[in-house]
Formats: sequence, structure tokens, C-alpha cells
Amino acid sequence: MTLFIDMDEVIADAYQAHIDIYYNEYGTSFTKAQCSGKEFWRMVPEAHQASVKDHANRIGFFRDLAVIPDSQEVVRELFKKYQVYIASAAMQFPYSLKEKSDWLDKFFPFIPWQHRILCGHKHILKGDILIDDRSYNLDRFEGRRLLFTSPHNTNTKDFERVSTWKEIALLLL
Repeated sequence: MTLFIDMDEVIADAYQAHIDIYYNEYGTSFTKAQCSGKEFWRMVPEAHQASVKDHANRIGFFRDLAVIPDSQEVVRELFKKYQVYIASAAMQFPYSLKEKSDWLDKFFPFIPWQHRILCGHKHILKGDILIDDRSYNLDRFEGRRLLFTSPHNTNTKDFERVSTWKEIALLLL
């Protein structure tokens, strides 16, 4: 079976990175719980929204993202059972290609480059399972669709939801 796993907000904590950058620049802190149901940029004053939307275009944004808890251990086990591919819409952010690859080398070294798909639209993926935090990526996927919980998608109801990597282990291992 072929399993695709998204990076940002599934194995790499991009949402918290936005919160941290905003705090460093404007001195206002947020928690993920406060952001429930919203994209982070919608949480800030209108005058700051463009800056927040631009975070992912900055050199270094993707290089140092925190690892989502338990993802390394569970993905390692999944890799033994499935054809696992990391599928990330990296083309949207030009600097992210190398940074995401370097990040995977550092935190998921057991996933070889041949199992990394840094693409544009994910609707081209053909496989059995897709784990993603974005409903627009899951919408057109023809296999089993698992929505990984992130603050921005807490109100989404259309997909099978998983909130932790331990839940994924129970479902797929």
C-alpha cells in the first residue's frame, strides 16, 4: 500500500512557527487553542496580516520547524509496513525546497530522497492513504483521506480526523 504524508502541520509544526515569529516581531503571544478554527494570519490585526502571510517566503522558515510529537517514531514504523512518501506542496515557497529536504535529512533520515515528493498540487497523487491538514489536498484524493488536526482545520467535518501520531499508529500499524 502507498501512503502519502504531508509535512507542514503534520510532521513539521509550521503553525507554531508563525505564532513564534509574530511574538518575536510584535510582542503579542497566542496559543494554538486561541486560534482554533482560523488561519493564524486571521488572528492578527489587518496591518500585520501581509507580514504573517509572508513568513513562509522567508529564508530559514522551514529549516528549523519543530517536529510534531511522535511523528518520527510512528513514521519509521509505517515505513516498514507501507510504501511511504512525504508529499509537500513545496513549489509554492521557493526557498522551501532545499530547506524541507534538509529538514527531512535531519529529522527523518530513514526516508530517502526517492520517497520525497516536493510538488505543486497534490491532486496528482495516486495511492491508498493521504495524511494531510488541508481539506483542499484531501478533496480530490481517491484513497483513504486522513485529516491531521491543526488549529486552522478544527471546524472541518468532511474527513476522517486524526489528532496525534499515536492515533495514526493505532489506525495503521
